[in-house]
Amino acid sequence: MRGDLPSGTVTFLFTDVEGSTKLLHELGPEGYAAALAEHRRVLRDAFTRHGGVEVDTQGDAFFVAFRTAPGAIAAALEAQHELAVPVRMAIHTGTPHLAEEGYVGPDVNRAARIAACGHGGQVLVSASTAQLVELELRDLGEHRFKDLAAPERVYQLAGGDFPPLKSLYRTNLPVPAAPFLGRERELAEPARARSPSEAVAHARLVVRVRREETKGRPEAALRAWTGPLLSRRRLRDPERSRRWCPASSDAGAGSCSAPPVRGSGSDRPPRSGRTG
Repeated sequence: MRGDLPSGTVTFLFTDVEGSTKLLHELGPEGYAAALAEHRRVLRDAFTRHGGVEVDTQGDAFFVAFRTAPGAIAAALEAQHELAVPVRMAIHTGTPHLAEEGYVGPDVNRAARIAACGHGGQVLVSASTAQLVELELRDLGEHRFKDLAAPERVYQLAGGDFPPLKSLYRTNLPVPAAPFLGRERELAEPARARSPSEAVAHARLVVRVRREETKGRPEAALRAWTGPLLSRRRLRDPERSRRWCPASSDAGAGSCSAPPVRGSGSDRPPRSGRTG
């Protein structure tokens, strides 16, 4: 394990040259190599002066860790003032796990995703870092990023007008806990039903969603939905003498049985004693 990497609460700074391929074509191989070398020198000098530790570098990108958020902010401002190539930066503070090979955890991914959506010359700051610095930051709103479940409020350090962030999309909606956003009441009704027929009447949404995998059979779709909800109390349907167990039951779990599939023969009414 590297002994120079800070642990506990750490502030990450990610940097990346924007449009490096275009810059290579404009400057040529030799010119681009010289610009890249100068870019690295400027960044490393700024990191060192403000207590940053270089975690990793690949191509024209840097991953640096700071013990304090103000240190990362100061390094980013100083570097942007001296850089001659467009570099996008992002700063995020978290409590990552420090493993043998370096930092591990969602804070690393979050910092990298925020950096990737910025523009050359722009310094983005996460909400966790913004709470630790006494600077006037420009609020860019909440944004969603790839592979991150919750939206992140992003701020911009210093002035400058830039295009909208290249995030997935902007929203102020909460993250849905399930794909059935706003249908909690409807989804809970089958579990409160007093009979299978009543549950089927309340479960149209469920039946429709599960129609393909149950080949259009509503009772099979109901069983697929209520399987995890089946519990201990035995209730009898007076019309078809079928037993079904809702979530609020309290009898033995082994006494419950799901309603039979329509057409299987077990749901037919008994014949009378007459023959012929």
